[in-house]
Amino acid sequence: MPTSFDHHSVWYESIMKSISNSTKMLYTYENAIHGFSTRLTPEEALLLKSRTGILKVVAEKIYKPLTTRTPHFLGLNKIANIFPKSNQGSDVIIGILDTGVWPESKSFDDTGLGPIPSNWKGECEIGDNFTASNCNKKLIGARFFVKGYEVSMGPVTDIKHSKSPRDDDGHGTHTASIAAGSAVNGANLFGFASGTARGMASHARVAVYKVCWGDSCVESDIMAGLDAAISDNVNVISASLGGEAVDYDVDHFAIGAFAAMEKGIIVSCAAGNTGPYRYTVQNIAPWMMSVGAGTIDRDFPAYVILGNGQNFSGVSLYDGKYLPNTPVSFIYAGNASANKGGEVCELDSLDPEKVKGKIVLCDQGQNSGVEKGLVVKSAGGLGMVLANVESNGEELVAEAHLLPASAVGFKAAKALKEYLTSTQKPTATLVFQGTRVGIKPAPVVTAFSSRGPSKITPEILKPDLIAPGVNILAAWTELVGPTNMVQDNRRVDFNILSGTSMSCPHASGIAALVKSVYPNWSPAAIRSALMTTAYATYNDGQKLLDSATNGPSTPFDVGAGHVNPVAALNPGLVYDLTADDYLNLLCALNYSSDMIEVVARRKFTCDAQKRYSVTDLNYPSFGVVFKPIASGNGATTVKHTRTLTNVAAAGTYKVSTTLDIPSVNITVEPSVLSFNKNENKSYTVTFTTSDPPPPSHFGFGRLEWSNGKNIVGSPISVMWDS
Repeated sequence: MPTSFDHHSVWYESIMKSISNSTKMLYTYENAIHGFSTRLTPEEALLLKSRTGILKVVAEKIYKPLTTRTPHFLGLNKIANIFPKSNQGSDVIIGILDTGVWPESKSFDDTGLGPIPSNWKGECEIGDNFTASNCNKKLIGARFFVKGYEVSMGPVTDIKHSKSPRDDDGHGTHTASIAAGSAVNGANLFGFASGTARGMASHARVAVYKVCWGDSCVESDIMAGLDAAISDNVNVISASLGGEAVDYDVDHFAIGAFAAMEKGIIVSCAAGNTGPYRYTVQNIAPWMMSVGAGTIDRDFPAYVILGNGQNFSGVSLYDGKYLPNTPVSFIYAGNASANKGGEVCELDSLDPEKVKGKIVLCDQGQNSGVEKGLVVKSAGGLGMVLANVESNGEELVAEAHLLPASAVGFKAAKALKEYLTSTQKPTATLVFQGTRVGIKPAPVVTAFSSRGPSKITPEILKPDLIAPGVNILAAWTELVGPTNMVQDNRRVDFNILSGTSMSCPHASGIAALVKSVYPNWSPAAIRSALMTTAYATYNDGQKLLDSATNGPSTPFDVGAGHVNPVAALNPGLVYDLTADDYLNLLCALNYSSDMIEVVARRKFTCDAQKRYSVTDLNYPSFGVVFKPIASGNGATTVKHTRTLTNVAAAGTYKVSTTLDIPSVNITVEPSVLSFNKNENKSYTVTFTTSDPPPPSHFGFGRLEWSNGKNIVGSPISVMWDS
């Protein structure tokens, strides 16, 4: 900023006026980035780029939201005695960037909580149907950011959206209560999943930042919410939203997360719902935590019983009038099409004459399961079977259907279609069985959970870990029904949803638990504790299953594994990182000084005499990338250097490694590390191969340090860059 200006906001205004007299500033950012947002013509944007002091001009981007058994499933009932008796974690503040909040929910009851933490700087903004009295000692802050949305999408009206922190969608209320909801006895959805619902950090405080309006989260609003959360002094930021992975210097959310990290705030994000395909993981910046999704040990069985007596298990949250016990005619939607898209039951795609009075089998794809059911119902159908296609595998997501319906896996779908094609007069009926717990195996990686490797930096393994993300019961708004559809007039206090949107706040809340016990730990140390104590196998030693393949999962699917909050509170050793460590990574990636300044919001010059390496980043996982050798022969070697910090009593740790590719050799030096309390020790891992890559070009393994009590685990991925 030139010295003639007293404040950067005045400087920004001056720059704007030199470009256009008519345009208005939307936001001036104080923390998340050094910059502002506005609306310009393409010509004005080009002119702005040429101005002195402007590092980058980037077009607006739209993100999307990535949509009571879990505390018991995760073992949180075992660790109450670990927390300080004085506050039970109540001084930790979780900031939720989402669609707002339904403050009347019992999940935000503040009974038993002490005064609001003295370091809190936020506020409770008033607006449509929302006053300062809607906040309390639990919901300590609520703000909304709409300027970017209104410029991009048009004015917000109270018919569709509340111009306030109030949640019109339900997604934000759901995620906030997963992270930090107070305990609510008797929580359920239509009697399903009945029990006590409570958040991961049920004594933590909640601050809500409404940056999403329906299914659109405009980047300028997200950055304003992030900017405010940093200023308000939250300890954890939970963001169940995402967009396609891009380079770090053009990923504004990643840039804002860097600023949060520098203030000691851990940023937890959804990994995305575009699995099971590789290179789809989102929110991949190494200073953020990226969370994939797994199942829990509960489902909602709904059986498809065929006229020949065969029985196929599915899931459903249907609560209405059941079908008659007598068999009903059964038809495949692809054979009852009136228009294109009939097989997936798109709007107006079915022939009422062929569908009326029948159960219809619809393939997954295009529209939601509930929408397919409405298409069937409007065409006169009595019920629906929602059939997984191959990419869905055996993953079953329960939905609150508006007609009798059951979702079945790919194997069952194939058998049902075979019955439909081989039987002259096929019939079926649907039987609903409520809630069932103790399902095994669990967890299983969900098919929708986005997968690694990172397409930007494959040496940094993403996602970091997985957490519960399927059929999760949590609080809901009373402004829409559980399906979020206009035709759904039902109103509920709790809803059951699935997505990495649900797994993210689980990890956010657990990070808040760790923060409450170790308030001086850095975001990197907290993430390390969650990652190195995560489990990638069941009790019998078998790898966690992937529902897309029904085979063993890999670190591209689960990262370090499934989060284990009990173990995370006693990790033994952690991998720590500072802001400069991340900037050294950017030097290794050959970022220019201007590119680094965009991320760091300050000058940082790479040392021309220093050899920077991506493999030196002190990350709790190993992404090994073998590059082609120019000569075409000889051994290929990749070295990773790491430093461990002892956060427990003095002790000696021994290393062990496993890898599913015999042609790659792993050497760890030293192989034994002895620590005093709070001591740091470094080691080097050398990966060597002289053979051609395997047909898959990928391999996976694990590195573990153990003192006989603590196991400090890290996943390994190996790939060949062709």
